[in-house]
Formats: sequence, C-alpha cells, structure tokens
Amino acid sequence: MGRVDRERLSRLLGDPELAWVLDRVRRRIELGQPIHGTIAQRSATPGERDAVARVFGRRPRAAQGVSVSLDELDALLRRSGIHADGLIDAVLMLTGPVTVRAQRVAEEEQAWTEAFAQIDAAAAERAELAAWIGRIRAGGLVKRLAGGSPAAGRDLLDALASVAAALPTSGGESLSAFAARVTGRAHALDDGSPLGTLALGAARAIAGLEPPHPDESTAEARREAWAAVGVLCDELSSIVLTIGLPGDESLTGRLLGTAGPAGEPVWLTLRQLVRSPPRWHPIGVVLIVENPSVLALAADALGASSPPIVCTMGQPRAATMVLLRSLAAAGGRLRHHGDFDWGGLTIGNLLHRRLPVEPWEFDRDAYLRAVATHPHSAPLTGTPTEASWDAGLADAMHEAGRRIEEELVAGDLVDSLR
Repeated sequence: MGRVDRERLSRLLGDPELAWVLDRVRRRIELGQPIHGTIAQRSATPGERDAVARVFGRRPRAAQGVSVSLDELDALLRRSGIHADGLIDAVLMLTGPVTVRAQRVAEEEQAWTEAFAQIDAAAAERAELAAWIGRIRAGGLVKRLAGGSPAAGRDLLDALASVAAALPTSGGESLSAFAARVTGRAHALDDGSPLGTLALGAARAIAGLEPPHPDESTAEARREAWAAVGVLCDELSSIVLTIGLPGDESLTGRLLGTAGPAGEPVWLTLRQLVRSPPRWHPIGVVLIVENPSVLALAADALGASSPPIVCTMGQPRAATMVLLRSLAAAGGRLRHHGDFDWGGLTIGNLLHRRLPVEPWEFDRDAYLRAVATHPHSAPLTGTPTEASWDAGLADAMHEAGRRIEEELVAGDLVDSLR
C-alpha cells in the first residue's frame, strides 16, 4: 500500500454528505464496473452540494443536482498525497472490504457443485437417476429446500445419496424402518420434509414413474412410488379387489390359488403385493373395471371360469397400480371398462397415461348402444373431459347427456365373457 494520510482522508471524504459518493463507488466495485466517468445526484441537498464543492475547492453551484468526476477525484487523492493508491483503496479504507459479485457468484456456484458431488457420484452409473438430478439442479429445487444455503444443501444431498444407494430394496420394508436404517432417523423421509421430498423424487426416477397428474391422488401416487422400489407406507390401507388371477407358490399366489377354484373375489393389500409378489406365468387378457358389482356378478355367473379381472374401486389406489404394472410386465393384455361419466373418463385417462391399456366396450359406439338400451339413465353432470383413447366419446356423451353407470351394463359385460 502506498502512502496514506488517514486524518486528511477522513476529513475529505468522511463527511456524511458525501455518503452517496462512497456508496456509488462501492456499488461499482461490487459489480466489477470501471471506476471512471461521472456520477450524479439529481436532487442533491444544499449540504451535499456544499460538500462536493469543498472536496474540489470550488464555489457551490445553485443548480438542483450535483456531479462528481471519479477520474478527477482519483487524481486529487493521488496528487495530494492523501491516498497514493487512489479512489478505490480510499473508499475501501473508509467503508470496509467489498466482495465483487462475480467472485461471490463463482464461489457460490463452486459450493453448490461440491454439494452435488456425492449424489452425482452415486448416480454416475444410473442414467435415470442422473437425468432426474440434472432436472432438479436446473430447476433449483434443492436450493429452495435448503433455504439457499450450499452447506444445508450438501447435508440434504449427501443424505439423499445414501437413500438412492439403498434403492431399490427388497422385502417390503416400512418407510420408517428404511429411513431409520439408512439415515439414522425414522421420520427423515416423512411426507413434506425436505429429504422426504427429494427421496420421493429419486424413488420415482429409479422406478421410471412420472409425478402424479393433477387428476391423480398424490397420497396414492406417493405410496405407489415407494412400493415400486420395495418400500411400504400405509401398506394395509391400500387394497385392490380381484378375481380369476392365477396362483403360484408365493404367499400371495397361494391366496389366489385357494380362491380361484371357488370362483371367489380376493382382496390383496399393497403389503402382500410388495412383500410376496406372485410370479405370473405368461398371462393373457386382464380386464379392468371400476365397480365391485361387476366382480360380484362375474363370481355368481362364471365362478371358477372367470377370466382375470381387477377392480379399481374408482380412482386406482397404489395397490391397484402395482398389481396392474406387474401383470403388464408379465405380458398381460390390459383392457379397461368404467362408468360412462366424466369421472370415469378421468380414471380412464389416468390408466391409459400410466399403463399399456386398451378400452373394453368403453368407446363411442359402446356408449351409444348403452344409451339406446337405457334412455332414462341419470343425467350427465360435472365438468366435461376428453377421452384420450377415443376422440369421439366425449362429444357423444355431451350430446346424449346421459350417464351410464357400469352397473347398468355389467350383465352385458359378463355375458360377453361366457
């Protein structure tokens, strides 16, 4: 550092009326801008005009504004011996150090790069996980969950790396037990917690599942995602009703094998489907219906000869989706029927979006036949929606204005299976 006369510097630039000059110079330093040219205060007070005049040894001007040449001020400081290193160092001496924004941004970016290091390494050989991490990095999710702190973000991501490394798991471990084993805290993966939010996204990425659509239950989608990687949450409350599915030597398969010869429907829990999944032999058509009355009618009319039927009970639960996905993976041909109303179309759209499903007597022609048979059925109400599998179905329903509940055509559906 060159020669500095601190007392004269303080007298020259330490006047509170010159604070705006120091602030402007500090701002330029922070932004990495050159300290040259002229700065101005358009609505200066008389005190500010007088202070500038004293610095340069001039008479105050009557004009409303006041301007300062930074180059002239820098030369004055050097020439007078007040501060041999000029204006920048003089301002820093009076006001304290300034972090250049570009430097601060670079340091923060480096800190976030280091925060992602462990999870990046964990995903290096898992393309689906790496792609998801790239998306949340670009979208700023981790920064938001960590409150903008790279240190907090690193803690979150390091814990996430441990979770991802343990997935998928086998045996149908409960979410709390899995969390305790992997993170040391039983509630670390609770719904809505920062780590729980990230871990749920990782589970979906590993299982190849998309986040829930607005018309889906977020609670059931969460159960389904965790179940898809072998972890159970609320595993006894998520159930699915079936009939005609073949049995095997697994515990769940033995339950199906016992009910099959009797032609009885069976309730399966998410716990059973994850902890003891049946090993389906090559399987043909699997029918999907919305209402349990169809299964009851099939049990009465067809008994042990009933084909495989799965009931969604309205919006499909996690157990339903896990079962249907396993059947599709075994080569099953999934065919769906539901209520001819807007809610039924919404369920159909969900199934067609998430699974390789085709309609079963659930299109425009089937609807018009049903309306002709049941002309006095309930009026169609609610918010219209399109059917992704049949462009003409919604228009036909809107025009006819009749709701055809699945129960009305259940007899025809079951007769077609004879």
